[in-house]
Amino acid sequence: MQPNSTSTFSVMTLGDHLDELRRRLLWAIAMPIPVAIAAFVWAEPIRNMMCDPAMDALRAHDLPAQLQVLSPLETLGTDLKLSVVTAVVFSAPWIVLQIWKFVEPGLFAHERRFVRLLVPMSGLLTLAGLALLYFLLLPMMLTVLVGFGSEPPLTMAAATSDSAITTPAVATIPTLSQPPENPRAGQMWVTPDHRLAITVAIDDKNLEVLTVPMLHGARLAQQFRLSEYLDFVLDFALGTVVAFQTPLVVLLLGWLGILSSDALKNFRRYAIFLAALIAAVVTPSTDPFSMTLLAVPVYLLYELGILMLKVAPPSAVSKGEVLSRLLRVVRGRDA
Repeated sequence: MQPNSTSTFSVMTLGDHLDELRRRLLWAIAMPIPVAIAAFVWAEPIRNMMCDPAMDALRAHDLPAQLQVLSPLETLGTDLKLSVVTAVVFSAPWIVLQIWKFVEPGLFAHERRFVRLLVPMSGLLTLAGLALLYFLLLPMMLTVLVGFGSEPPLTMAAATSDSAITTPAVATIPTLSQPPENPRAGQMWVTPDHRLAITVAIDDKNLEVLTVPMLHGARLAQQFRLSEYLDFVLDFALGTVVAFQTPLVVLLLGWLGILSSDALKNFRRYAIFLAALIAAVVTPSTDPFSMTLLAVPVYLLYELGILMLKVAPPSAVSKGEVLSRLLRVVRGRDA
């Protein structure tokens, strides 16, 4: 450890380092615990939000929007897992801050500028990756995957008025968008989302509406299990977050002098292959559509890394000139 020319500090002994490390570890775990407790209290809306893309994909193919629970403890175990994951995600900036506070005293001023640039960029890329996954990649992927496992429904021509006269009488169930105004026990109707609803008596004064999803006459039944679906989403989210750190990897390679911006530009044809390889590794499913959905943004992030290396070379970062260079690029001038 060498002293910073612009500041003074006292040399810490091994015992001081261990005390500081213990203090930072205690501060680091102080936030995830209450966040996990709060997330468990609000586990149902968190679970529903994560299941919404699957519900929309099932509805788009006219299938029952339901997930299976095959164990009495499955929902509880899923909520516990979601609360832990939520606590880690929301507490990550705080944990990184504690790590930074432990390492910061041993760095020079110009070295601190590198870390102060990398950490916020990593956080922004993580948020961008999760947003792209939830609002675009996951809905598109689930819609396509559900469509692969669905069969076209059996259709038939509607009866004309003349044929209706000769056809034997068959009971007709009305289609209603909401329950009848004065419901009675035993009434049945079909909802617009293709469910059969029936009123049953709970006691002498109260009724309950029970619904049954109506399935197409197909050999394949699209039924997803809650725990397996959420594991799929979490694995995909983790892979997306890792893949979205590509610009930082490119930036670090440039800072270390391993690759220059010109070499990275000439490396584009290999970068396309690497983007496809990364997508194949981090995507939980093996279908080519899902891998392509992730490979395209990974390659675009590679191009972003080249741009970032042009805006923030090591000399500019050490001198604190990144913002001024960025403004020149935005204005159309060379950095």
